[in-house]
Amino acid sequence: NCNPETVSTDFDTADRLYFEPLTLENVLEICRVENPEGVIVQFGGQTPLKLAVPLEQAGVPIIGTPPDAIDRAEDRERANQLMEAVGVKQPPAGLATNLEEALAVVRRLGFPVLVRPSYVLGGRAMEIVFSEEQLARYLREAVKASPEHPVLIDRFLDRAVEVDVDVVFDGERCLVGGVLEHVEQAGVHSGDSACCLPPHTLSDDVIRRIEEQAGALARELGVRGLMNAQFAVQDDEVYVIEVNPRASRTVPFVAKATGVQIARLAARVMAGEKLDDLDIPAPKTGHYAVKEAVFPFDRFPGADPLLGPEMRSTGEVMGVAETFDSAFARATLGAGVRFRGEPAVLLTVRNEDKAQAIEVGRLLHLAGWQVYATTGTTEVLASAGLNATVVDRVGQGDLDCCHLIHEGRVSLVVNTPGSVSDAQDSAIIRKEALRAGVAYCTTIAGAMATARGLAEGEAAFLPVRSMQAHYTA
Repeated sequence: NCNPETVSTDFDTADRLYFEPLTLENVLEICRVENPEGVIVQFGGQTPLKLAVPLEQAGVPIIGTPPDAIDRAEDRERANQLMEAVGVKQPPAGLATNLEEALAVVRRLGFPVLVRPSYVLGGRAMEIVFSEEQLARYLREAVKASPEHPVLIDRFLDRAVEVDVDVVFDGERCLVGGVLEHVEQAGVHSGDSACCLPPHTLSDDVIRRIEEQAGALARELGVRGLMNAQFAVQDDEVYVIEVNPRASRTVPFVAKATGVQIARLAARVMAGEKLDDLDIPAPKTGHYAVKEAVFPFDRFPGADPLLGPEMRSTGEVMGVAETFDSAFARATLGAGVRFRGEPAVLLTVRNEDKAQAIEVGRLLHLAGWQVYATTGTTEVLASAGLNATVVDRVGQGDLDCCHLIHEGRVSLVVNTPGSVSDAQDSAIIRKEALRAGVAYCTTIAGAMATARGLAEGEAAFLPVRSMQAHYTA
């Protein structure tokens, strides 16, 4: 591991720690020195997975999920065959090696689409594309498509709920560590989205189907140890987005939220033990645990904090409470978000979000907040009987959105960009909020959760207790 901070709080985890980049040459040299009985590649994220096949070919004993199974999940065509074998739904998709092929794919799928390179880490170079011009720019500037490195194009499931599932499979039994519902809708990278365990809006039937499909995928893939699967739920239909035969970043969160050390159990399974032979405690229930991402935007003046498919967070925190609203409020506080200044909000949202903006405005109005909004949003709020003060668009009039933020008259900005023509103004508003230290939401789902937490007031943060007290309660 080239990051010593990873084990700085658990110095007794390993007998030896190598501070080396994860390259094939380095790992082979370490294996030559250590002569290990088994090597685990499932706990290092995406990078070690790419080393699994060449390590096996070099004679290194990989334990856990076989390298061929890892390649089967990572290779797009083999992954599609896996989904078909299991009988699960996927978003319609296609491959392209040049612009002409890409245009043919999107004309078949329809816009919007999600485009990405074949092998991607942290959502890097992913983009949601809404037009042929944007697609051409992406292929010209972001990636170089070729027969060796095709571009993946998926129909984007707009307004879908994304779900993460972590399981441990031993070849016979599947243990579901947790089903995590994302707060932000599909399209925001899973590392940047807040998520909740247990799910707070999904039906029991949808959760059951997700768990069954995750188990079937693990069995078909031949997983031994941990597997993460990402799903999207749209109109009660469950779609598989991707399958990762490794530990995901959600594993530590799941362990803290449930009290079950699934990474430890997975390691024992990879070493050859069966789940039925292990002492597995009952998971802690009766509460909601919310993971919230921590972002470094305040260290980069001028950065646009808009969330998307490319990961931008640098950490995460957890809030635990008896209700989702309270847990989300605690996680937000833990992430460093503060509502400074007047209890007032600026609402400026895209047309598709205006119906939900009514509920955001209603909740904040009941909490005693003043609502400012641009003309279109104000009219929608007025139709629902909510009063809002009209502010001008950027650069228009004496009191435009940026002046309102700059003068400290709001402590929350809700801005969801819509059309391309609105994108420039939206970026200016978000950057001004960031510069002024004003809290902001760039998704309507995040704004809704924030408003519900604020509506609870101080009661959302009481009582306070340690994790140890939580587990023993």
